[in-house]
Amino acid sequence: MKISLKRINDNYLFETVNERGNIVLLDNKTDDEPKGSSPMDLILRGIAGCSSIDVVMILRKQNHELEDLRVEVDGYREDGAIPNVFKKIQLDFILKGDIPPAKVERAVKLSMDKYCSVSKMLEKAAEISYSITLNGEKVL
Repeated sequence: MKISLKRINDNYLFETVNERGNIVLLDNKTDDEPKGSSPMDLILRGIAGCSSIDVVMILRKQNHELEDLRVEVDGYREDGAIPNVFKKIQLDFILKGDIPPAKVERAVKLSMDKYCSVSKMLEKAAEISYSITLNGEKVL
């Protein structure tokens, strides 16, 4: 895995490119009008994306197809701390589909406890918790 970064303005805007040519803009949230995500935003996006890929993959292997999947992520940092790392991360999985709740709960649990590389890495520094809502009903 390899990423290249290039500064593209005279402030904090950077362009990052992976080996496949995918571009993600990186910026400092203190800029007046940030054009990209902050590095810490990208971490939360990473855990949401990693776990979502796992959940879809696990459910597909069980012949279950989701109609919709959203993940809301809140990251909590210690005010004034340097470095200001995440101390707690809460993920709220919101799913829709004709899937037994136990299967959805198991898929999310497998992702968070075993397969999601991002959550496994972050759990060394932050408390990670999650909730699951399926078709408007709280599962966990």
